Amino acid sequence: MNKTNVQELHDVVIRFSGDSGDGMQLTGTLFSDTSALLGNGISTFPDYPAEIRAPQGTVAGVSGFQVHFGSHREINPGDFCDVLIAMNPAALKANRKWLKPGATVIIDGDSVTEEHLKRAGFATLDPIAELNLKDYNVVVPDITSMTREALADMGLDNKSVVKCKNMFALGICFYLYNRPEDHAKRYLDSKFAKKNPVVAEANKRAIDAGYNYAANTHQFANTYTIAPAPLEKGTYRSISGNVATAWGLCAASEKSGLPLFCGSYPITPATVILEELAKRKDLGVKTVQAEDEIAGICTAIGAAYAGNFAVTTTSGPGLSLKSEALGLAVMTELPLVVVDVQRGGPSTGLPTKTEQSDLAQALYGRNGECPVVVMAASSPSDCFHYAFEAGRIAMEHMTPVLLLTDGFIANGSEPWRIPSMKDYPAINPPIAQPSEEMNFMPYARNEKLVRSWAFPGRQGLEHRVGGLEKDCLKGCISHDPKNHQLMVDTRAAKVAKVAEDIPVQEVWGDREGDLLVVGWGGTRGHLQTAVEQMREAGDRVSLCHFNYINPLPRGVREIFKGFRRIVVCELNEGQFANYLRQNLQEFTYEQYNKCEGLPFTVAELVAKFQTLLK
Repeated sequence: MNKTNVQELHDVVIRFSGDSGDGMQLTGTLFSDTSALLGNGISTFPDYPAEIRAPQGTVAGVSGFQVHFGSHREINPGDFCDVLIAMNPAALKANRKWLKPGATVIIDGDSVTEEHLKRAGFATLDPIAELNLKDYNVVVPDITSMTREALADMGLDNKSVVKCKNMFALGICFYLYNRPEDHAKRYLDSKFAKKNPVVAEANKRAIDAGYNYAANTHQFANTYTIAPAPLEKGTYRSISGNVATAWGLCAASEKSGLPLFCGSYPITPATVILEELAKRKDLGVKTVQAEDEIAGICTAIGAAYAGNFAVTTTSGPGLSLKSEALGLAVMTELPLVVVDVQRGGPSTGLPTKTEQSDLAQALYGRNGECPVVVMAASSPSDCFHYAFEAGRIAMEHMTPVLLLTDGFIANGSEPWRIPSMKDYPAINPPIAQPSEEMNFMPYARNEKLVRSWAFPGRQGLEHRVGGLEKDCLKGCISHDPKNHQLMVDTRAAKVAKVAEDIPVQEVWGDREGDLLVVGWGGTRGHLQTAVEQMREAGDRVSLCHFNYINPLPRGVREIFKGFRRIVVCELNEGQFANYLRQNLQEFTYEQYNKCEGLPFTVAELVAKFQTLLK
């Protein structure tokens, strides 16, 4: 296995694709984790079908995993792929549009049969010609047959053998990009060795078989290396947005000295947060898998009343169901974090596809005047920071906080430098202490308009909470008109004062120019890459990306004044643009919107920005 033609590349995008049962998510994860261990920057995009199990071999059932790895920090998973691994004709057809010119296509030759081609919707028996792939490097190894041959003496049934073909494909990619096999093999041992060592050995042998095939065939002219990224010194691990969110909530609990309680109902794509928190009994985390969304948030509100750092997790349809109880949390002024992992809507919509669908619902989706703090995370790794921040603001300001992530960053992963907890501030909730010198007034407020948090069971701190309006000091039920107006104003002012406790808004690039690109949440990686490309070409373009939405940070107006045009980019039909029009009416906002269940591509963003500069 003489690797004579080795080329060094700056970055590479690989897309693994096949049927839902072909193990593409695991294959992509093992490849991306191996690349992260080598020090490469990575960004991933798992692309699941919405159907639980679509008919095998159909385009509707194709599952994909895209990984972008390079010699610098990667902040998006790439628009188009350099290599497509297609385990069947349906995967090839579904992903033809994502190929770079001249890309390498590796398709399992055993799957190119009349039956599979018909099932995938091909009109002919020649998918290469039909998809016009003559200018691509198409390699058609018989992956299934070679996997069977490699595992012939292991005593496994045919179904178990065929399940190992994804590891054969992984071995090919390991060879092409000079990746070691050790990490993947250690994972397989940890997963299978104790309960089913034969399965572990079979998968490891399949990796070796794929590696050896690629090394000995003459269909790959070159192999490639990608240098490590110059990352800040520290200990790193690959982390997904959902796991980072769960860990950030645990960190907030630790820094507040209060136990974490999560009451949630499982819903795609947020369920992993509940699952991850359920693992952390060692940190004192309590979780309840409730019977429905309403019960989930109501248990969390009860836990907050009892003195816990309370959390509930959901997605768009669940947030709709939680809206009345969220109003109860606002009325009682209890600290609560609601994590909404957004997906395509409305209704059931696109359960496995991403969209920034819930901003308007987060801002306004409750009856009455019902303000809450709204935040959004921008990448898988910074979900940790903004989950921590959501907990800090909720507990120190005694208010519900809605943290918006989305399916793209929740399921995607990237390297994360594990922080030292000494670098994170202590969280200081305004916990009431009994006093013999004065009567307790549950709605008396400090300079931030924050009431104290009185835990039940403490003598002298007895008080009433509930959904009916309360007296502005005593907390008893009040229907007095002026008191209601005062409480409405006070609750709004309290949320507005959070702006004094968050960072001033920043701009990426110059503070003056021809075009300001505005975004929020999980679109940052694509927007920043597009702006960076245009700035390198000499265009006067900058980026203003928002993580704190309600209240808006200080300094936004001053930034907007410095630009000739402003374009707001979001994966909805203009919810943030309309919010800005409401709050900063003196500016004109262009829009670039997309509702396809997919992230932006850098190419389409650059094309749009160029038209705005003409």
